[in-house]
Formats: sequence, structure tokens, C-alpha cells
Amino acid sequence: MDPIRFIPPALAILWGLNWPAVKIGLSEVPPFALRMGGMGAGGLILLAVALMSGRSLQVARRDVVPLVVGGFLSITVFNLAVVFAQLNTTTSRAAILTFTTPLWAIVLAYLVLGERLDRARIAALVIGLAGIGVLASPIFTGAINPLGVLFPVIAAVSWAAGSVYLKRQPLGGERMVVIGYQLLLAAGVAAIGFAASGEVLPTHLSTGTALAIAYHVIGATSLAYLLWFTLLDRLTVGAAAMTTFAIPVVGVASAMVLVGDRPGLLDYAGFAAVIAAAGLATFGTKRA
Repeated sequence: MDPIRFIPPALAILWGLNWPAVKIGLSEVPPFALRMGGMGAGGLILLAVALMSGRSLQVARRDVVPLVVGGFLSITVFNLAVVFAQLNTTTSRAAILTFTTPLWAIVLAYLVLGERLDRARIAALVIGLAGIGVLASPIFTGAINPLGVLFPVIAAVSWAAGSVYLKRQPLGGERMVVIGYQLLLAAGVAAIGFAASGEVLPTHLSTGTALAIAYHVIGATSLAYLLWFTLLDRLTVGAAAMTTFAIPVVGVASAMVLVGDRPGLLDYAGFAAVIAAAGLATFGTKRA
């Protein structure tokens, strides 16, 4: 069995659990500080591992622009938008709305890369978006801050745009090194936001918050990004994006357990649709 098949469920767990982990972190750490520390630590970990394993930390001159542009879209904008989404709506709905990414990825890949839309992709997209629509419907009652809708959509579009850009302008060199530098770029932008906003670092963290941030840095940042770009190298943008449909399901379920979110009956109907779409996207699509 091809090991690539195990990456989507691994990402679903790593990034799904990251939603409540970030929410817990935000209870004691301000948003720019959380991203500055999390992205910075994750980048340094990857570069340290690369150095210890004998990899070169040099980046070819031709790869500098794709590294910066792709990293800014897929990592910097995405992560900053996600953290502010969590401050303006529930963890469950932020996770669900953010993963409208496949819609934008498939459309952009079709327009920019000329990727073909086969029946499996179209079916998975329709089923998944229907489930997300059901899950997101309470947002349109007016009871939720509009920023709770805007920021997840910004995150979704930026992730899709970054993925398509990197498919069109592929990066050479060591993948671990490239991701490390992109994470440090995100940390640098967050540091600017930290200084401009006047945030203050906490002097003490509770045990639960410290554990949540550690998971965010090691599992959901360093390891997960490495797996994601490995997946992107092997699949088309649309197919890779659709495999992430399971992430909001894990995010919602873990938010129920860890931060007290309480979805209703419509939410469970949406869960079923999203799970079906994730399975179809993972096992029903062909590789490019």
C-alpha cells in the first residue's frame, strides 16, 4: 500500500486537534504573540533537524521568490487569519468555514493550472460543500460577528492560492528547509503585528495552555506542514485540497471535548456529508 494514503488521515488528526489547541492557547496568549512564538519555534525546529541530518540550509536564488510568495499565502496569511477567526466565532464554525479551501483550490487549479475536473472530484466537492453549508448556516442568522465569517474565508482563499502558486512555481531544495524558512517568515510578520498592536507576553502559563502550545508547535506546525507539502508534491492541487475535508470534522469533535462546543442536529448532518466527501476524495480520485 502506498504510504501517501496515510497522510490525509494523519493531517486530519494533527490539524483537527490544533483547532482547540489554538483556542486554549488564546485564552492566555494574545494572537500575534501566539503566532510569533508558534511559527518561529516550528521553523527553528525544522531547520535544526535539517542541519543535524546533514541537509544544506542554503536556498537557490531562483527559489527565493517562490519561497516568499508561497509561504506568505499558504502559511503567513492563513495562520494569522485563522487565529483571528477563533477570536470572533466558535472553534467549530471557524474550522468548518476555513475548510472551504477545496472550493477555491479546485477553481484556481482549473483556471491557472488547467487541472481536469473528473467525476470523483466533482462529487466529493459537491457533497463536501453541501455539508459545510449545513454546518455554517447558523452564521447567517446574524447572531455571529461578521468577522467570524470573513477571517475563515480569507484563510481558505490564501491557502488555496498558495498551493496553486507553488504548483505553478515549484520549489527546489530540501522540503524541510523550505518550510522552516516559510515558518520563520510567518513569525516575522507576526512579530511586526505584535509590536504594532502593543501586545504583551504573559509572564506565566498554566499547564494545560503550555501543553496545547507545545502540541501546536511540534505536531500541528512542524510535522503537519511537512506532511502537507509532501502530499501536494504527489497529488494535484484539487485532490490534495479535498483530502482535508476530514480536518474540520476532527476539529469540531475535539472542540466539543476540549473547549465545550455544543453542535446541534444540523451540525451532525453536516459532519456525515463532510466525512463522506473526505473518503471519496482520498480513495476515489486518481493521481495526476
